[in-house]
Amino acid sequence: MNVTPPLRLLLRAGLTTGIVDGLFSSLLAAVFYRSTVSRLWQGVASVPLGAAAFDGGARTVAIGLLIHFGVAFGWSAVFLGLTLAWSWIRDALESPFGVLGLAAVYGPLIWIVMSLVVVPQLTHRPALINARWWIQFVGHVPFVALPIVATFARVSARSLRL
Repeated sequence: MNVTPPLRLLLRAGLTTGIVDGLFSSLLAAVFYRSTVSRLWQGVASVPLGAAAFDGGARTVAIGLLIHFGVAFGWSAVFLGLTLAWSWIRDALESPFGVLGLAAVYGPLIWIVMSLVVVPQLTHRPALINARWWIQFVGHVPFVALPIVATFARVSARSLRL
């Protein structure tokens, strides 16, 4: 049996999630919110850097992208840890609808933690729960959690057992 090392899975999950969610967010910003992709990533950079990030040009766009991918890797690592720790997650990964079920829970959980805890702690501003917040809440299922969960399900969950 070919066992994929957990770190290789983490790399695949983080990159896939960063790309898929990045494209989703970019499309939302440019097409539906009538903004720009640059402003989106500068907005991400503004969480730790403040409003000056919007005047930072390509440098803060790059910082925003690095933060975005760092967060994608972080949540992928959390899921890897949970998968290694809890057998019911490994069992769910092998069940017919387990991947969708796990993604349906994990995606909104990620958005809730990020939007209600992490970002407000860094910006010192409360979350604004509006239509865009709910779009992200739902969008985190197919565009964030599903790539993470599906990456780990692609390998036999048995190979992730300790």
